Amino acid sequence: MNLYLALLFAILFEVTGTMLLPLTKEFSKLIPTSLVIIFYSLSFYLLSVAVSKLPLSIVYASWAGLGVFSVAILSYLFYKQPLNLPTIIGLFFIVIGVVLVNVFKTD
Repeated sequence: MNLYLALLFAILFEVTGTMLLPLTKEFSKLIPTSLVIIFYSLSFYLLSVAVSKLPLSIVYASWAGLGVFSVAILSYLFYKQPLNLPTIIGLFFIVIGVVLVNVFKTD
C-alpha cells in the first residue's frame, strides 16, 4: 500500500471519528459510539502503516495538523461553530507548517 495513501486515509478516518463524537452523546448512543471506535481504530492502524517507513515526525505533523484544520472547517460547516479571523489565520499557519515539514523533510 502506498504509505502516503495510508496516511491520507488515517487522517480521513480520524477526522470522521472526531466529527462523530458529538453524536455519541457522551458515549451513550451505541451506533455513533461504535462508529467512532471503528474510525479511530482504522486511523491508528493506517497511522502505524505509515510510520513503518516514513519518519514519525512527518507522519504525526501531517496527521495532527491536517486533522485539526479539517475538523475546524467541518465543525464550522456541520455544527455551525464560529470561526473568527485569528482562528482562520491560525488554521492556515497549521497548513503552512505541515507543508514546510513535508517539503523540507530529510529522508
